[in-house]
Amino acid sequence: MVTALGLAAFGLGATAVFATENGTGAAALIVFSGVALVVAVFGDRIDSLELGGANLRLRAAAAQKYALAEQSDERGDTAAGERLRGEARALMELAGAIAADYRSTRGAMPSGPARTAALDRLVERAADLARAGTSDPGRVRDWLRSADEERRVTALGMMQADPRLRDFEALPPLIEKPGSAFEQYHAMVLARLMLGDLDARQRERLLEALTAAEGERPMGPNRRRVADALFAELGRDRAEGRGAAQDG
Repeated sequence: MVTALGLAAFGLGATAVFATENGTGAAALIVFSGVALVVAVFGDRIDSLELGGANLRLRAAAAQKYALAEQSDERGDTAAGERLRGEARALMELAGAIAADYRSTRGAMPSGPARTAALDRLVERAADLARAGTSDPGRVRDWLRSADEERRVTALGMMQADPRLRDFEALPPLIEKPGSAFEQYHAMVLARLMLGDLDARQRERLLEALTAAEGERPMGPNRRRVADALFAELGRDRAEGRGAAQDG
């Protein structure tokens, strides 16, 4: 079923490409890559993406549009670049579906290793979306500042995969007072990935956030491991004493 839908998506995506300013076979292959990403990210949810309508054509072309926007900017055609970039932002609709799955999974499953594993798979789906290199950094950063945990966690997954999307300033609050242990874990994972690019002020701010987080509640083994690695890399000796809470 997924294969058949993927073929249908390819046909729609190719039609969309040949209707734009780039009518080459190479462009069609680029769009097919975008469709393949949609299939890979959503799996059996692909039937919810309106394969028969204009929405899929826009989504399928979004990857190509973002690349074309960058090329337009380089040529000095900023108007075309902004128009193409706006169309590429449609990819964030896909991230929205991942966030919705996060919310429903978290609400339906009891806390424990099984739920943590299920949520980790959703974070990896967000990372897969980001690895295409077509996500709009401003939109992803807005999600990291969202009041909704599912959007924040989706943004964390995307930022882990694509350095272009990262935003340090919104990160310490998610370590200090996260919506959940799971969110705190992925915020610390992202902080560790960013550590080499932080200046002295940012490293100090991260240390403050980690120290404050320790006083809030015990950390389970996964969070404890990442926190200890961060403390070690920030040059602080660790006191003994370990929590035993679940990380999901």
